[in-house]
Amino acid sequence: MTEKLWMVLGVIALVIGGFVVFRADAEHTLTIKSIPNDLTLTLDGRQIPANGDVAVKAGRHTLIGERPGFETYTETVEVHADAGYKMYLFADDAEGRAWETAHPAQVLETESDAGRRFDELDDRLEAKYPLLQELPLVGRGFTIDQGISRTHPGDPEHLAFYIELTYPEGRKNAHDWLVGHGYDPDDLELIYTVTPGG
Repeated sequence: MTEKLWMVLGVIALVIGGFVVFRADAEHTLTIKSIPNDLTLTLDGRQIPANGDVAVKAGRHTLIGERPGFETYTETVEVHADAGYKMYLFADDAEGRAWETAHPAQVLETESDAGRRFDELDDRLEAKYPLLQELPLVGRGFTIDQGISRTHPGDPEHLAFYIELTYPEGRKNAHDWLVGHGYDPDDLELIYTVTPGG
């Protein structure tokens, strides 16, 4: 009886384990729309169609879009279900601007989506960094403003906070202000600069 029970439990464990492994390797459909529609698009270094459906495994993937006359754009996407993605490039020379002149409807769609993406990024940053709602801030011997992260350069999802010190007590005052307003300085990328005499 006990031997049969262990055998049944072993079979159940094998089935569950196999199911978990199968689920981890699940494929999803990523539906892509690109502008310009003839750009070169790669997914994890492998070229894929610039428009249409592509099967991808669950997890993190890197998309790179490029075309002569346009800025190359790289995006990391997390795929955990069927999803859509828009890859839009922006002109950076005469060839790209000529393409935009010949395709005004696609340019309008790109600009509209870029505005929406900017608003979504702004909302995410404000949720991640509540301090943004109080900036720029002028305190006793210091000013605080936002800037580009040095630990995550080129990643718009990360910000640094630049604290300009205008006199020696400014650093302590800035620290005290942050703590007093519920911010943990250890959770923020703080970059201090000193003005002459500060």
